[in-house]
Amino acid sequence: MWKIIRGDGPLIGTAIHNGHELRDEVAAITALSDGERLREEDSYTGKWAEVVETNIVVGRSRFEVDLNRPRDKAFYRFPEDAWGLNLWKEPPGSNIIQRSIDQYDSFYKEVNQLLREKIANHGSFLVLDIHSYNHLREGPDGPIANPESNPEVNVGTGTMDRNRWAPLVDRFISELNAFKFLGRNLDVRENVKFRGGEFPRWVHTNFPENGCALAVEFKKFFMNEWNGELNQEMHKTILQALRTTLPGLAEELRCSGVRF
Repeated sequence: MWKIIRGDGPLIGTAIHNGHELRDEVAAITALSDGERLREEDSYTGKWAEVVETNIVVGRSRFEVDLNRPRDKAFYRFPEDAWGLNLWKEPPGSNIIQRSIDQYDSFYKEVNQLLREKIANHGSFLVLDIHSYNHLREGPDGPIANPESNPEVNVGTGTMDRNRWAPLVDRFISELNAFKFLGRNLDVRENVKFRGGEFPRWVHTNFPENGCALAVEFKKFFMNEWNGELNQEMHKTILQALRTTLPGLAEELRCSGVRF
């Protein structure tokens, strides 16, 4: 369902909406096509999370269990839970829902163990919680979402103690913005479209002194969000951009006393 790779250092990359797989019992009653699900999933983010030695890449779809929602909202029951989509051919039974919630609990239990290991080894940790988001909601030939309120990269810090992690946050945004992305600079802004979901909120609630989670949302300018076609060059260049931020993040963590 998910893969956790344990590497060295206090940095962790995650792609918790990367997955597309469904359990057979969920697949049997979903009313969504593959394309409809893919449009709302964060395809191709798994490779970006792997830029960090320690990484978590989820293979199951958010339409089976959404690991970035509160526990009581982690299973989409009604259209209003999921962008107005017609989700089910028949109402999912309580056993199906419970098995998804059991997966949710297992995920957070495993991640809790990993983060405690990082604290034991390094004192603190940083999570790059990587996502993507749509900007052509009105159809493949419709107008794009207003760039003023839809940056190419949205860094969500709304669930953290911003003052505690200010040097790290500021450096990440500055270096990602300074990267030469195919001859230009990326539009990187903070808390414009998203402020961070349940996963970073959980990190900051449970590890307020030791854990920093940056919710990094890439607008789907690197792909066709309606048919899933990927621009390989853009995808690879975003990976390079993320990689260039890692030395600076490591330096800021060292300055704050984190052990490497």
